[in-house]
Amino acid sequence: MTELTAAERAFLESPFVGVVTDLRPDGSPHSTVVWVDVDDDGVSFNTARPRAKPRHLDADPRVSLTVVDPGDPYRWMTVEGRATLVDEGANDQIDRLSAKYTGRERYASHREGETRVTARIAPTRIESRGLGRS
Repeated sequence: MTELTAAERAFLESPFVGVVTDLRPDGSPHSTVVWVDVDDDGVSFNTARPRAKPRHLDADPRVSLTVVDPGDPYRWMTVEGRATLVDEGANDQIDRLSAKYTGRERYASHREGETRVTARIAPTRIESRGLGRS
């Protein structure tokens, strides 16, 4: 099943950080902590060019995102799939994520020379524990 359940969607709406793993050019894993977004189009996270994540995903779109409930480490979910990088709306998304994770309406860490980008995950596999998935 590659659709989110209602419980998984609600879980991702919580301000729990995720760990995204993409692949470096040599095939080794590259994992980083990200803020997670979920909307009608599915699961996504935000990053910026010219950072490593967008470079890696441009070369190989395979990605895995794992989110763990900090209050219960046995309640978690993983979304595996292919990421598509989308520039449109990425600045608005990072501001929404800032509000979700920090309470600030505007993202405070914009860096000169960076362009925000949304990485949308088209899931090929979703796994979870403690969220009602069979």
